Amino acid sequence: MTVKRPQSILAKEWWDYTTLDEKILHDAAQLTEKDLVALTRPGFTVVLYDTLESFYMNEALEYLTAWTQATPSRPAGICGPIGPTEQLPLVAELVNALNLSLRHCHFWGMDEWFLEGREVPRTHPLSFAKADMELCFDRIRPDLRMPAENIHFPKAGQLETYTASFSEVRCAVMQGGQGEVKHWAFNDPFRREGKYVDTPPSPEEYRKLSARIVDLHPITLAQNARTSGEGYVVGIPRQALTVGPVETWKAEKVSIWHAGTHDNPFGMRLTAFMISKRLVDTSVPMSLLADHPNVQFNYYRPALKAVQVEMH
Repeated sequence: MTVKRPQSILAKEWWDYTTLDEKILHDAAQLTEKDLVALTRPGFTVVLYDTLESFYMNEALEYLTAWTQATPSRPAGICGPIGPTEQLPLVAELVNALNLSLRHCHFWGMDEWFLEGREVPRTHPLSFAKADMELCFDRIRPDLRMPAENIHFPKAGQLETYTASFSEVRCAVMQGGQGEVKHWAFNDPFRREGKYVDTPPSPEEYRKLSARIVDLHPITLAQNARTSGEGYVVGIPRQALTVGPVETWKAEKVSIWHAGTHDNPFGMRLTAFMISKRLVDTSVPMSLLADHPNVQFNYYRPALKAVQVEMH
């Protein structure tokens, strides 16, 4: 007999992590810092950093590690997030200081807001492309910059070209953060409707998703209102363009950076627990990375705290 999945505590018309078996949630909440490190297994690594300076510098160095592998015959690149962004100015400083030519290097922006039938223009205050350019690429010396055609942002009507670029150029690493809905990029859980009323999509079905336009979970809207709009949720677009699992599995490594800003101590434990134990469920999209051959979770140690229910 099939056990009926519980309704979401947070958004009843959607799937999310509150529809999981409570034992998974309980076990993840109990993880100590030592337990978290012990989740490391072949294909999944947990790394802790004691300072934010070290955390963001190592995130920036992943850009250089990817770009220094690029050659004229085999260009290479990195797919990067907006959130976190603190690494971006450091990337530009390192490239300039090391006189690193980016001629054969590539960059993929992993997502962008979608509004009124198109990606938001770079004049929009929330534009991810605007943030990437202003915080990083415009700060690199002109003689070192990568060609404009080597910078790939998802655009409405051009998603097939964006997807194809991951087959044409080696993606050495895909970076990401983790949102409160447990996504990377904007790979959010599905609505609980149609054929997904009783069960969310299977992992096999979700894995077939490539770059696309997505409807955003209410948790994602609330999170971005908190981090980017001082809580003004009506100013956050309800759709986005996002890199999908298809492109993600073409990246040789997936590196997720947890500074404690975009998700909480419980959420940062839950996804590591599910990936380590291979508990794959599309109500927690990040759990699909359990099947990727090379995933690393990077934590700012003080952000882990402890998961306790108490008055603050």
